[in-house]
This record gives sequence, C-alpha cells and structure tokens, in this order.
Amino acid sequence: MRRLVILGGGESGVGTALLGKAKGYEVFVSDNGKIKKTYRDVLLNNEIEFEDGQHTESKILSADIVMKSPGIPDKVTLVEKVRETGIKVVSEIEFASNYTDATLVAITGSNGKTTTATLTHHLLKQELDTGLAGNIGDSFAKQILEKNHQNYVLEVSSFQLDDIHRFKPKVAILTNITPDHLDRYDYKFESYIASKFRIVENQNKDDYFIYDADDEVISIWLETNQIQSKKLPFSLTKVVEEGAYLDDKKIIITIDNNKIIMPTENITLEGKHNIKNAMAASTVAHLLKIRKQTIRESLENFQGVEHRLEHVLRINKVQYINDSKATNVNATYFALESMDAPTVWIVGGVDKGNDYNELFPFVNEKVKAIICLGVDNKKLFEAFGNMVDIIVETQYMSEAVKIAYKVANAGDNVLLSPACASFDLFENYEDRGRQFKNAVRNL
Repeated sequence: MRRLVILGGGESGVGTALLGKAKGYEVFVSDNGKIKKTYRDVLLNNEIEFEDGQHTESKILSADIVMKSPGIPDKVTLVEKVRETGIKVVSEIEFASNYTDATLVAITGSNGKTTTATLTHHLLKQELDTGLAGNIGDSFAKQILEKNHQNYVLEVSSFQLDDIHRFKPKVAILTNITPDHLDRYDYKFESYIASKFRIVENQNKDDYFIYDADDEVISIWLETNQIQSKKLPFSLTKVVEEGAYLDDKKIIITIDNNKIIMPTENITLEGKHNIKNAMAASTVAHLLKIRKQTIRESLENFQGVEHRLEHVLRINKVQYINDSKATNVNATYFALESMDAPTVWIVGGVDKGNDYNELFPFVNEKVKAIICLGVDNKKLFEAFGNMVDIIVETQYMSEAVKIAYKVANAGDNVLLSPACASFDLFENYEDRGRQFKNAVRNL
C-alpha cells in the first residue's frame, strides 16, 4: 500500500486525506500547529492517522508521496529533507486532478483571481455542472470525492503551482503579475513570474491561455518564452483579433471567428480592473458555449466577492468600504483608483517588501487622512507622512473605525484597503474584514 503523508491539517490537507484514503493510500496527516476541531473530527471519524503540534520525521520520511499545504515554505528544514530523500512533493491541485476527467479552468494572478474565479463560476454554473475550488471554498480533492462535477473553476496561487508536475487545465487564466510574496522567492521577481507561468507548462495546442495583454510583465515573458496553448488575450487599450477587447463601453469577444458583444454599463462590479475580470470570465463562458443572454444577465446580477471593495454601510452620508482582501500594493492601487470621493484610508499590516510609490498620485489626489493599522507602521509614516494632514496609528480595528468616523465628512469614503498581509493583528484577511464590518455596524 502506497503511503501518502500530508503536511498541514487545513482545508486542502484534510480534503486530500479523504480522497487519498478512498483511493487506497495509507494516509498520515501532520501539522506543526493545532488542527482545528472541525478538521480533527473529520480525521477521527474517517479513522485517518494524524498528529498536531509536531512533525514526527520518521513517520514523514517513510512516505511515497507528500502533499504539502501551500502555506508551508520550501525553506522549512523538514521540506528540504523530504526533497533530499527523493520523495515526490505535490500540491492538492496536482494530487486531486489525477482523479477527475472534469474540464478544468485554472485562474492565477497577483490580483483579481478570487473575483475572476467567482465570476467565472457564476457564469458557468447557470448552464453547466461546475464546482469552485482551489484557494476558495471547499477543497478540490473533497469535491472530487463527494460531488465530482463535470467542470471546475480553480483559483490557484503561485505556491500551489510550485508543486505541480502534470497538472493541466483546459483553460488557464493569468489576470496580471505584480511583485507579491517575494519573501517566498528569495526576493527575485523573475522567480515569482516563472512560478505564475507554470499554469501553462503542461498545456498543448488544444488548450487555451487567457491573459491580460496590457500587462507589461506578461507581454515581456511571452516574447521570450514559447507556450503551446492557444492564446486569447484581453485588453482595455488595443484591438485583438482573438480574445476580448473594449470598444466604446462594449466588450467584444472573438473565438474562432465567433463574436459576441457585451455592454459594460450594467456590469455590477465597479472599476477598470473589474472590466478586465469580466472580460476573462466572459471569454471562458463563450469558450464553453454558454449562451450570450446568460453571460449578459450573469454579469448584471453578480454581487461581487466578500472583502473585495465591499460596500458595508452608509452612515451620515459616509460610505464604508471593506477591501481587506487587498493584501498587496497593486490591489490597493485598484481600490484607490476607483474612489470617487475624498477618502479616509485604513492601511497597514505585515509589509511584504512593499514599494508604495505607485500609490502616491492617488493619495495626493483622493486621500484626506490615513489610519495606520499594524504593529509596525514606520514605513507607512515615511512614505505618506508628508502627503496628508492627518496620519495616525492604532493596533485595534474598533479604534481605527472610530477615528475614521470622527475624521470623515458627509460625502466621503472610509476605505479599509491594507496593502499588507494581516497576520500581525488578525488571523487572516477574512478576520480583518469581518472585524471592520462589525466595528462599522457598532458605530
């Protein structure tokens, strides 16, 4: 019996454990931290051996295959030992994709992948049996075991792509590439770019690659590297023969000479970046033969993603906006770009080597006050201290919202868009966003 060892007892780890057991593996789950009760109960009920609070090397190094949760860096000594021993290390998407014949749509990018994945799923599920997995929702492996949809939309991170071998989506989408997670890539941007492009490495001429043709990083990479798949670019600035482009507030999508036209004025999502997300999702829907009317209606009734430019409440004519999912500078760039009123900006957290220069024009033009919400706010004060009249710091969300309430006037926005990871003060970006929404509701 082949031995499957899983490092990390979270959603992807436990899902893989269940699928692995069903496929005849001897399964062992090991988590250096504490496994949540909900996941412990699943492992106990399914009689899957596990440990938490430690990694027992002898039990791990006896594996035939190791599934490593994406949050565990390669630099961890144990992972290095596993690789030195010659044991194959895979990600959940790699392991699970071996057990399904479904059509896979995989979406990656520095920003926009959650919105694009959720929107693509929303478009496809109207007419096709479609699951949503990867970095989002229930584990891909668990869904294959329990539901085995005919199609999957997968949001995939660079960390998941780092451990693929044969993973091959029918449709790959790359929304954009900006510097992010560089701490995991020895601060080499080129290594991060290469990681993102692994999404197409196993594709052939029968597969499709949808990408942002306006993104300079993507364009330069494509000029110097061959890919096998059929390319479908999307662009706000130039006309493309195959793919999607914007023409007078209409999205024009052409695939194999079959053209559809989508008006943008009724799309519920705001901002230029969301026009691009809509282009990518609609191109997939057109490719998979979803009817034009269905695509149009779905774009008009899609409600967006929690924690991404989410309008929470309007109090005393001040709009409170939760963009907690903006964990890097580029995401916050899109948020500030879409602000159409003077803005009180709540920013800060764990800085991942951020360069704030690209935000300066928006801060000068739109931001009236900055509230720094983090353990260490020195870099924010250095970057923005001279640009606004009011810049303060706090380590409590409730206090940040109360300060914003005092500073904001009728007609202003209060925007939580941190540009940083959340782990200094919060469990994750969802926890940060929920605390913001609760604090606003308590005003």
